Amino acid sequence: MVEKRRKEKNYRADERGRSLKNEDRDGVFGDRITELEEKCERRNQSFRDPICIHTDQVYDSCKERDCIRDQRVYFTSKAQEIIDRSINVKVKSAEIIWIYNDVEPVPFNRGYFSIDIKYFIKVTIEAFKGISNPLIVEGLTTFDKKVILFGSEGNAKIFQSKFDPEENISKIWQKNNLPKAVVEVVDPIALTAKLVDEDECCRKCDNSHFVSIPDHICNCFDDELVVDTEGKQVLVTLGLFTIVKVERSVQLLVKAIDFCIPQKDCPEATENNPCDLFNKLRFPMDEFFPPQKSGFKNELENVCQKKHFAYEDDDCGCGGGK
Repeated sequence: MVEKRRKEKNYRADERGRSLKNEDRDGVFGDRITELEEKCERRNQSFRDPICIHTDQVYDSCKERDCIRDQRVYFTSKAQEIIDRSINVKVKSAEIIWIYNDVEPVPFNRGYFSIDIKYFIKVTIEAFKGISNPLIVEGLTTFDKKVILFGSEGNAKIFQSKFDPEENISKIWQKNNLPKAVVEVVDPIALTAKLVDEDECCRKCDNSHFVSIPDHICNCFDDELVVDTEGKQVLVTLGLFTIVKVERSVQLLVKAIDFCIPQKDCPEATENNPCDLFNKLRFPMDEFFPPQKSGFKNELENVCQKKHFAYEDDDCGCGGGK
């Protein structure tokens, strides 16, 4: 008897579900059913066989750890006046503004290319004129490096309809068949900064490598940068992590499942109901209850415990350069 009633209850629930399904066929549930049907049709037809895609293939790559020592910082005239009156400085942060890279074939080494990389780094400095609060100034430093990677050979020149170099054609037409260099970098780790006089800077710094700064780099500052050696100078030491890749455009035959169609709606908040989006946010529990030390992965502590740690007496803090 009990079993019979349970079956009847399940039957009525199934009937209600089918009824709601039919009633909501034209609503959200109906759209979901339609999407599933279209997905099955695509997998049975369009994506049944491998497809050809045009993409960039990585032919070679490398990772680099650079400890940039005693690199001079260039300031605006107003910031330089603050530096000249300061008795001590401290580096607060560093950000990558832009990176230029140039690819050239290596002579007598077929398929290999040299990549010249120039970093433009914006540095934030705290300048102390006494026991009062420090003044915040911003400056620019640069860094150059070169790597050699394999990029294969290709004589086909590539032209795209969406790209018109205009007046730059005379500069790039002979490099149209070279591989593409991709540089990935995180913002540098600000390690140390020191304030030196002009005479001391001339002994420690070699500014002969400095070239003119592009206009759009200068536009990141509120005034023109001063590049002469008059007055006090700031030398910074930064830790830099970089990944360099050499890519070429290729066509590949791959197996595909379906298009990457988003499955969720974008959350939004209107001016009339701004709390709707706020109520969907996760409660920031970690802000009220900070995690214990055991909750962090102290990679530096683990590395320092290794006896074969190179440059362990290095005061730079980068783990021994490259």
